[in-house]
Amino acid sequence: MNILIGSDHAGFTLKNKIKEYLTHHSYSIIDVGCFNQNSCDYPIIVDELCTKLKVYDVGILICGTGIGVSIKANRYKSIRCALCHNVETAELGRKHNNANILALGSRIVNDEEAFKIVDVFLNTEFEGGRHTNRINLL
Repeated sequence: MNILIGSDHAGFTLKNKIKEYLTHHSYSIIDVGCFNQNSCDYPIIVDELCTKLKVYDVGILICGTGIGVSIKANRYKSIRCALCHNVETAELGRKHNNANILALGSRIVNDEEAFKIVDVFLNTEFEGGRHTNRINLL
């Protein structure tokens, strides 16, 4: 699976930990920024990830709360970004909403919880069925 990942300065440390975790589990990771902890504008990172998502499987975006990156990402027609604070929202975001981007808040979830959320998000399939019509109405 090919995964795009991006963050602002607040999510930089968690992003790097998730990259290391996923690389250790044999995922292919493409980092779209940011590349240091200097203050940056998350909408630019989100734009970079969302425009490249067409050729990748899923994306992960991280900022302080996950709110800003999810708001920006969901402005794209083909994006269904799920802001997840626990494994249940990650699972349902994939099963019911066919989310293709996971948003995380580095100030909201700790590293271990983030790893669990990422695992569930990446390993849960869309259920289809009644949910397909709802996705088509978005």
